[in-house]
Amino acid sequence: MKESCPGSKEITNPYPDELVCAFCTHKNEIWSDEPDMNCKGCGKTITRDMAPSCISWCPAAKECVGVEKYERLMRKIKEQSA
Repeated sequence: MKESCPGSKEITNPYPDELVCAFCTHKNEIWSDEPDMNCKGCGKTITRDMAPSCISWCPAAKECVGVEKYERLMRKIKEQSA
């Protein structure tokens, strides 16, 4: 099995985190590799700031984290920078 770099650990080995909805203050469980989700309290889409990561600049990122996850995360990073 090919080893990945330490910078992609949060993406390749996600962990649960808590995200409080800005609309209804419901506490939601979100995984470290998810940029957004629908609130379990009110159903609205809530997002969080994505921390800078190696997927933004590394030429092997797509292969390292997987095409689908790479494209989803890059789309959100571009939305946040616009």
